[in-house]
Amino acid sequence: MNKEISAVVPVVDRYERGAELAQEYLDALKATGKEFELIFVLDGRHEELGENLLKLAEENKNLRILQLAKSFGEAAAMTAGIEQSSGDIIMTLPAYYQVEAPEISKLLDELQESDVAIARRWPRADGVSFESTRRKVFHWIIRKVTGTPFRDLGCGVRAFRRQVVEEIPVYGDQHRFFPLLAVRRGFGVNEVDVTQSPKDRFDGRYGIKFYVQRLLDILTIVFLVRFTKKPLRFFGMIGSVTFAAGAAFLLYIVVERLFFGVGLADRPALLLSSLLVVLGLQIFALGLLGELIIFTHAQDIKEYTIKKIVN
Repeated sequence: MNKEISAVVPVVDRYERGAELAQEYLDALKATGKEFELIFVLDGRHEELGENLLKLAEENKNLRILQLAKSFGEAAAMTAGIEQSSGDIIMTLPAYYQVEAPEISKLLDELQESDVAIARRWPRADGVSFESTRRKVFHWIIRKVTGTPFRDLGCGVRAFRRQVVEEIPVYGDQHRFFPLLAVRRGFGVNEVDVTQSPKDRFDGRYGIKFYVQRLLDILTIVFLVRFTKKPLRFFGMIGSVTFAAGAAFLLYIVVERLFFGVGLADRPALLLSSLLVVLGLQIFALGLLGELIIFTHAQDIKEYTIKKIVN
């Protein structure tokens, strides 16, 4: 029997080992008065949580448990849960405390006016810290380069219509930027203020690897949002600047040789300028190659989403 709401909880690295959070989710979903299912996807071996969920599932048939063969990552766990779900409305919920469970009904109400509703924890309880500053800088960059107003992409509480996830593939770490990809495809995405859970706290520290990954994520999402259909604009711009810098430098060296008698031998500048010219041409050619690939497969690429058809 199909449900109205399917809530998927990917369990990866950070999670609550007890079943209290699952019970809170069950109570909050039951309070909506709709038919629902709560799907916990265990990505790898989580014995303690798995045993607690099994006990809870014996008492509540709306709770389902998916055990993956090994750890595949959060995106894979989320995809597996969505593929096994049956609801017309899909929610993603974190396996740890982020918002007060009863607040998730606000996202369902927002879906009356939009296709995707994402939670924003406000007011934030973490005060002023290095991590809060990092988060603000990260979202400021995202807003500037994508033109979207989102302020809490790190919150895992989201709700969307099934059509949205069928149109937008989830892979790698791009599920974090799912709202941005949805906006790009023309779906209506709204951010909803919800009450932050007092238990929402991260006591660890992020390493250099985390910040490098976030920087790469930003570069990836900028390319996906702005240049996926027109790669020549991205690579052509970089290639043209590189080529122009190399050509100008090379011209300067040639002028010195012809008119001022400066020798070309043993000059690193000659090698550097030649390298920049060749590199600029290669980058530009990469953009052209991307354009050719897109042109060849243009008939298979859908650039729009139909929201409604009357008659």
